[in-house]
Amino acid sequence: MDSAIALRQPSSISSSKLFQTTKFLNSQLLKFQTSPFSFERLKPKPRCLPINVSRRSSLLRIRLRHGSTDEDGRSPLNHSVKASSNDAHFSAFTEKKELQAPSFAEFITSERVKVAAMLALALALCNADRVVMSVAIVPLSLSHGWTKSFAGIVQSSFLWGYLVSPIAGGTLVDYYGGRIVMAWGVALWSLATFLTPWAAETSLWALLAMRAMVGVAEGVALPCMNNMVARWFPPTERARAVGIAMAGFQFGSAIGLTLSPILMSKSGIFGPFVIFGLSGFLWVLVWLSATSSTPDQNNQISKYELDYIMNKRQTSFLVDNKTKATKVIPPFRRLLSKMPTWSLIVANSMHSWGFFVILSWMPVYFNFVFHVDLRHAAWFSAVPWSVMAVMGYLAGLWSDMLIRGGTSITLTRKIMQSIGFFGPGVALVGLTTAKSPVIASAWLTLAVGLKSFSHSGFLVNLQEIAPQYSGVLHGLSNTAGTFAAIVGTVGAGFFVELVGSFQGFLLLTSLMYFVAAIFYNLFSTGERVNFDEPGKCLFMFIL
Repeated sequence: MDSAIALRQPSSISSSKLFQTTKFLNSQLLKFQTSPFSFERLKPKPRCLPINVSRRSSLLRIRLRHGSTDEDGRSPLNHSVKASSNDAHFSAFTEKKELQAPSFAEFITSERVKVAAMLALALALCNADRVVMSVAIVPLSLSHGWTKSFAGIVQSSFLWGYLVSPIAGGTLVDYYGGRIVMAWGVALWSLATFLTPWAAETSLWALLAMRAMVGVAEGVALPCMNNMVARWFPPTERARAVGIAMAGFQFGSAIGLTLSPILMSKSGIFGPFVIFGLSGFLWVLVWLSATSSTPDQNNQISKYELDYIMNKRQTSFLVDNKTKATKVIPPFRRLLSKMPTWSLIVANSMHSWGFFVILSWMPVYFNFVFHVDLRHAAWFSAVPWSVMAVMGYLAGLWSDMLIRGGTSITLTRKIMQSIGFFGPGVALVGLTTAKSPVIASAWLTLAVGLKSFSHSGFLVNLQEIAPQYSGVLHGLSNTAGTFAAIVGTVGAGFFVELVGSFQGFLLLTSLMYFVAAIFYNLFSTGERVNFDEPGKCLFMFIL
C-alpha cells in the first residue's frame, strides 16, 4: 500500500479545515515514521510540492547526499513526500527552475557531457586503432609483395572479429551496463593493438589473429556508447550526446590517418600501434575513476543536474532499474518479426558498407588514381573525417531542436537519415568525375560530412524503439553491418583488380545508398515498438 503526505498552502483554508488537516497530517506522519522511509526531521511545512519516491531511486536520497538545504534554504526532508514500496517508476514534479532546459554553458560543463567526452575519447581510440592498418597496409604490401585483393583480405581481418562480438557484446551491455563492458573492451583492443608489431614479425596468421581480436573487442564500443547515453541523457539531448561521442569516432579517423605516417617515418611501421595501444590503457584508468554507470551513483554531479536528468527521463530510468532483470537470452525472433528492426538493420548495413569502404580504401584510392604519395594521401583522406565530426554534432543539435519544436520523433529521424544517405549517394557520383585530388577530396568531404546525419537517424533510433533491448538491437544491426563491411572491403579490392577502376565501385555504392534510404523511410518509426507480441514481416517467412 502507498502512504502519502500532501502539504498545501494554508492561506486559502479556514481555521477548522486547517485543524482537521493538521490532525490528519500528524497521524500520517506517525505511520510514515514507522515505515522504511521514516525521517526524524520530517515535519509539515507550507509551500511544498509532491515528490514520488521509489525504493530504488529516490530524489530525497539524492538531495541528502548533496546537501541538507535546497535553493530556498529549506531542508529537503521538509518537502511533502509520497512513498511507494511497489513503485518501480521514478517521477517528480519540481520547481520551474529545475524543469527549464539548461543553458549552453551549463550543458557543456555538466557531468553528463563529461561522460560523453570520455565516450568520444574511447571511440577516437577505437577508430584510430582501426585506420592505422589502412596506412600501414601500403608499406606492408610492398615489403611482402601482397596484391590489392590480398591486402583487402588483411584489412578485413579486423571485421572477422567485429562480426562475432556485437550481439554478445550488446547482450552483456544490456545486462551489466555500458561502463564495465566498455572498460573491458578498450583494455582488450588496446592490448591487441600493442601486440600487433610482435604478431607481424611472428607470422601472417598471428597478424590476422591480432587484428581479429581488435575487432572482437571493438564490437562492444557502440552498444556501450548507446547504453551510457540512454542512462545519462534525457530524450531531448540524446542526438547531441551521440553527436559528441561520434565526433570522437570521426576525429579518431583523422588522427589515425594523419599521425600514422608521421609516426611511421620517425619510429618505423609499427610505431603507431604501440602509441595507440598505450593510450588505451591510460583511458581505462581515467574512465573507471571518473565515471559512474548512472547519474545517481556519481559523486561529482550537482543536485540540479540530477533533478533535471531524472525528471526528464522517467522511462529510461525504469529501464535502468530493470537492467539486471533482463533475460540473458533476448527474444531474437520477436525482435526480428518487426519491420522497424529491419529498417535499422538495413540502415546500419549500408552505413557500415560506405564507412569501411571509404575508411579502408581512400588512401589507396588517392595513391592509385592520382598517384599521391602515402603521407599526402593520408591527409587527403583525413580531412573529410574532421568535417564529419563537426557536422555530426550540428546534425544532433538540429535534430534536438526539431523535436523540442514539436516535430515528431519519427519524422525527425527520417529527415536525418534521408540526408545521411541521399547526400553521400549524390556526392559519390560527383567523386567519380573528379580530375584532381583536391576536387576529389572536396567531393569526399561532402559525402562523409552528410553521412554524419545518420548518427541522428538510425543510431539514435535504436534507443527509441526498444530501450530495454537497445544493446542487443545494436548488436544485431552491427553484425549485419559488419558482414556488409566485409563484403564491401574485400569486394572493392577484387572489383578494382577485375575492372581496373574505382569509379564503378563508387557508383554501385551510390545506388545502394539510394535504395537503403527508401527502405528506411518506408519502415522506420520513432515510437516505442511492442516486442512482447510477435509480428509478421516478409523476412520472417525466410527465417
